[in-house]
Amino acid sequence: MNVGIVGYGWVAGAHIDALNSIDGIEVTAVCSSRPQDENELSKKHGSSIKAFQDLGEMLSSDDIEVISICSYPGQHKEHAIAAARAGKHLILEKPLALSIEDCSEIRSVIEEANVRTCVCFECRYSSQFLATKSVIDDGLLGQIHYGEVDYYHGIGPWYGQFRWNTGKEHGGSSLLSAGCHALDALLLCMGGDVEEVSSYAAVSASSTFSDYEYPTTTTTIMKFTDGRIGKATSCIDCLQPYYFHTHLVGSEGSLLDNKFHSEKLSTDKGSWSSLSMKMLDSGDVSDHPYTTQFQAFFDSMAKGEEMPLTSINEAYKSFEVVFAADRSAELGRPVKISEIRGD
Repeated sequence: MNVGIVGYGWVAGAHIDALNSIDGIEVTAVCSSRPQDENELSKKHGSSIKAFQDLGEMLSSDDIEVISICSYPGQHKEHAIAAARAGKHLILEKPLALSIEDCSEIRSVIEEANVRTCVCFECRYSSQFLATKSVIDDGLLGQIHYGEVDYYHGIGPWYGQFRWNTGKEHGGSSLLSAGCHALDALLLCMGGDVEEVSSYAAVSASSTFSDYEYPTTTTTIMKFTDGRIGKATSCIDCLQPYYFHTHLVGSEGSLLDNKFHSEKLSTDKGSWSSLSMKMLDSGDVSDHPYTTQFQAFFDSMAKGEEMPLTSINEAYKSFEVVFAADRSAELGRPVKISEIRGD
């Protein structure tokens, strides 16, 4: 299959390299608001790439079957809907959009167009969370009644995303900007449905992060419909190494990052046992597991099925919780998921 890329920034380069590494998949087009040299693009990425500045022109190409949306978040709705209506299958960078209404509209158009989707909650396909989910599914932790997954990554002027991430127009919120990965990973680990969230927000006193138009640290407490609880922190104003903190507590044991204890295995409760897995320890998109995720997407398409874990319907559930959390922080009160759904 041939893939067209919309938007040509940092994350687009990671998408192109991952896509071109998959057998039978080739990036053949890039649409950017800036003029791009086709020879330079082709030489850099190792495939013959045609450059466009008009999205409609690129979407009219019959030989492009898949579109990867890597544009600014504030443009996702417009670009995703146009691609779906053109009959193209979709890879959608997070956030899906910057409001639940826009996310809902995107999902409705995709359903009408009957195209396949992959939303870039790629952390679900990381070594860390594939291994963690296997531990959970094998029952080594029993029933998890409490979990916390937290995102600590200082997104300051030294980071490429900073120049547009600071504004509400494209950054949106701390969760939409980046922390949604942690919240989504928590939902993957906990399973079940969230009933209500309470979220609190804070800002750093450091001048380094003063350009942000929204609170840069949020903590969200989630109550699940079956009474279990979880927490997700999104901290993009920290001055420390990248850290994707994970702690799960169950009836048969606990997991802390890459360490665990399990009563079922009779491991020593006085010390942690180690799991060998590649940790999520970098915000660099070149380190993200796009190849594994995209391979699963194309494998599912070949079977005529929705992809597991990160189809739009799966991702939409996480964004409902994200928008409920942001509304809770703004209003200063708990927010039920039913409010987000308009029930």
